[in-house]
Amino acid sequence: MVQAALPHLKEGASIINTGSVTAMKGNATLIDYAATKGAIHTFTRSLSQSLAEKGIRVNCVAPGPVWTPLIPATMDRKHVAAFGKDTVWGRAAQPAEIAPSYVFLASTDAQYYTGEVLAPTGTETTR
Repeated sequence: MVQAALPHLKEGASIINTGSVTAMKGNATLIDYAATKGAIHTFTRSLSQSLAEKGIRVNCVAPGPVWTPLIPATMDRKHVAAFGKDTVWGRAAQPAEIAPSYVFLASTDAQYYTGEVLAPTGTETTR
């Protein structure tokens, strides 16, 4: 997608990828998912270096657990009931609580940010 979009991006543009806290912590049962999200984090950092001379910022949002339609559609009731309970807040985030991270990274307020992985996880990312 970046290859297709790049010819249309000008200095000051911003690319924002979506990673996951799973890439930072790993997960014994979501190995493929964690690996692909880890690749997105590294892609973000590498692409930011590549596009810096063009004045294009590249960042990533790596949320923790977020309530989306995917959760109840793909998890059994036991997992749904426990989803997000391991955060400091004892619950998963609502999408509206994560959205400001994207808005910030897209704004000129974040003009000094590139190659960053912003992690609104609801907990420490190193636990």
